[in-house]
Amino acid sequence: MSESTPSEIISAVGGPQNIKSLTHCATRLRFELTDSQKVDQHRLETMDGVLGAVPQSGNRYQVVIGGAVASMYDEIMALPQMKKMGTAPSAASGDDGRSNADVKAAVRAKGRGHVGWLDSFFEYLSDSFRPILGVLLGASLIIALVNLLISVNVITGDEANTSLMFIKAIWKGVFYFLPIMIAYNASKKLRVDPWVGATIMGALMTPQFTSLSDVKEWKGVTSCVTNAILGTSSCSTKVFGLPMQLNDYSGNVFVPLLMVAVLALVYHGLEKIIPDSVQLVFVPFLSMIIVTVLTAFLIGPIGVWAGNGIGVGLAWMNTHAPFIFAILIPMLYPFLVPLGLHWPLNALMLMNIQTLGYDFIQGPMGVWNFACFGATAGVLAISIKEHDEKMRQISVGALAAGLLGGVSEPSLYGIHLRYKLVYKRMLIGCFVGGVVIAVMGWLFPSVIASGATVKGVTTTAFAFTSLLTIPVFNQMWVYAISIAVAFFVSMALIVALDYRTPEQKAEALAAIAASEGGSSEPAAAAAGSSTAAPAAASTDAEPTTEVKAPIAGHVISLDDAGDAVFASRALGEGVGIRPIGSDVVAPVSGVLQTVAETGHAFGIKTDDGVEVLVHIGIDTVKMNGEGFTVAVSNGQRVRVGDKLATVDFAKVEKAGYSTTTLMTVLNTAALGGVVPRTGIDVKAGDPVLDVTR
Repeated sequence: MSESTPSEIISAVGGPQNIKSLTHCATRLRFELTDSQKVDQHRLETMDGVLGAVPQSGNRYQVVIGGAVASMYDEIMALPQMKKMGTAPSAASGDDGRSNADVKAAVRAKGRGHVGWLDSFFEYLSDSFRPILGVLLGASLIIALVNLLISVNVITGDEANTSLMFIKAIWKGVFYFLPIMIAYNASKKLRVDPWVGATIMGALMTPQFTSLSDVKEWKGVTSCVTNAILGTSSCSTKVFGLPMQLNDYSGNVFVPLLMVAVLALVYHGLEKIIPDSVQLVFVPFLSMIIVTVLTAFLIGPIGVWAGNGIGVGLAWMNTHAPFIFAILIPMLYPFLVPLGLHWPLNALMLMNIQTLGYDFIQGPMGVWNFACFGATAGVLAISIKEHDEKMRQISVGALAAGLLGGVSEPSLYGIHLRYKLVYKRMLIGCFVGGVVIAVMGWLFPSVIASGATVKGVTTTAFAFTSLLTIPVFNQMWVYAISIAVAFFVSMALIVALDYRTPEQKAEALAAIAASEGGSSEPAAAAAGSSTAAPAAASTDAEPTTEVKAPIAGHVISLDDAGDAVFASRALGEGVGIRPIGSDVVAPVSGVLQTVAETGHAFGIKTDDGVEVLVHIGIDTVKMNGEGFTVAVSNGQRVRVGDKLATVDFAKVEKAGYSTTTLMTVLNTAALGGVVPRTGIDVKAGDPVLDVTR
């Protein structure tokens, strides 16, 4: 593949401005174009690295790459000119305005529900917070370090300590100006000039605005009352003769989120009615005036009122039902984090600190985090025992990110979600740790700055729950014991019961034995499996002479399957099968080179080099995994008849896609011949392709 192939492909489809979106499946680049007439098909079909080019309906276009499609996609998206993708869409193109990041988000959303507005809401929260996680983490570590130094009497907590005040300014700056940061990110998410959003939020934090709360300066105009529950004061004044509620918006997260949602409506509305030639001046100008006034008089007070209400409600639950609260949080987080649905809780933590002066969610959340890290530690212990170098490296990196940074994603995505048994062990650790923090938090309540007692573990800082941030928690010893219990229970369960099924363990041990030059049979015995693990790849492997049916059904020619790419034989000779079952199995023995995230395609390479592609349905990549349950993982060895996936074909048909399962030998040209057996009814495992050298 030539190094220039990615840029040549983009040029041949009409340039980046002609591309509305680009995704890929197991073998093909899938373009949605503004004008498909601009495609140079002959150039594509004769291009090095391209197996075929197939136009589709509705300005869609597919470029067939084969097994290297993922790396080709990455190289294309890394091209500098791809930053201009879709910048000049036709007015009649029906462009939905999605960037490539939006397309990626849509693919990730397969784990979400079917309520579109709710999914969009979570994405809005996620993208408003995610870019500032680095500074939030940095601030939390500074807070932890300062608290630790104060606790061991290295420095004093005296307000007269100018050095301490300077250090506080570093981390307080993050939380004080948090509304401006969130407004900036939220504006970018809603395709509004982010500086407009940041400016509007900044206007409500200027000395001029905050000085309106000074009753002495504005005597007779400004008045203040105290909230007995929250211990905060609320002031109001008159501006243009109208009453305005004054609030301290520093550290607030709800107000910028609400403000930007309104700003997007105003901003895009103005873009529609103001001529393009003067939009640069008048859209920001009018947006700033309109939305700043709306925020000061209406949106800001509503956001503060809503935030205070939720904070009081959660505080009431933590006080009156602490057992339920402390156990519920660590049990929910393992399911919220992988889907990105934990952002609302992060927002509530920040809001609690801003309104109540403390937060009580992070303590139970730490229990979940350390149960997660304990499971990873168990995997590390097993990998050291079994001399599994690959898993040892993965678990060491994930454990370091967790214990030192409080980041759970490397553990989740690198290990836990790949081996589903981890969750069964880890949830027990979450539950036991939750019970411990609930009981001890009740027996030994926290004393907050006002002198009041609060059931549970509290903190006055937004902290990523790691070893380094333990000092930021009130009742630190209660918190430390709780997270230690969660950590070691999860770790012990993983070490004792393993994190893999017997088959997965046998496969892993076989791979280790093969890499060390040993036999795979002892590995299978060590796994406790009655079936020996598949042998490692060998240069003297038995030749593949037949490819079996991956599913029961009626066998047809690729010409009759209904897919122009497969019919062109660009992906090799093969067959189509109209299925009557639901289980898709391996048609040959070998190593899985491709396992599509959406579960619709699998690529297997036999030990003697035959490359087989199983593609379930036509265009089913668009289902984003709905109806597909994958039973294998990339790099796994399989034998003929091993289950690859279970498919709900009724759901596929209901979605409007063909259920015909296509199977080809990708490297047909390198073989003596591949002869399909068509027009017959088969069971899974019956031969459907004859292979000769």
